[in-house]
Amino acid sequence: MAVTVYIPTPFRRATSNRDRVEIRSGDVGAALDELEAAYDALRGLVRDERGEVHRHIAIYVNGEAIDATGGLKTPLADGDEIAIIPALAGGRCC
Repeated sequence: MAVTVYIPTPFRRATSNRDRVEIRSGDVGAALDELEAAYDALRGLVRDERGEVHRHIAIYVNGEAIDATGGLKTPLADGDEIAIIPALAGGRCC
């Protein structure tokens, strides 16, 4: 089973500038474990020390937010795509 993980631009230094990584995990939590095992520099960028996704990070499977599909226990199937999306901030107010 192969699942593709989209790596956002701010995190690509941690994956040797790869924009996509293929993993073979059964759910989103295991996929993040596999990513962090392969790319140690990702540790702490997506999840906190308790393993929970940071509030400023959204994770989608096939375009659907995992908050609505089981969170880190969201099951994965062959051909699924995971997108890790950090919130963007900046600009000027008023």
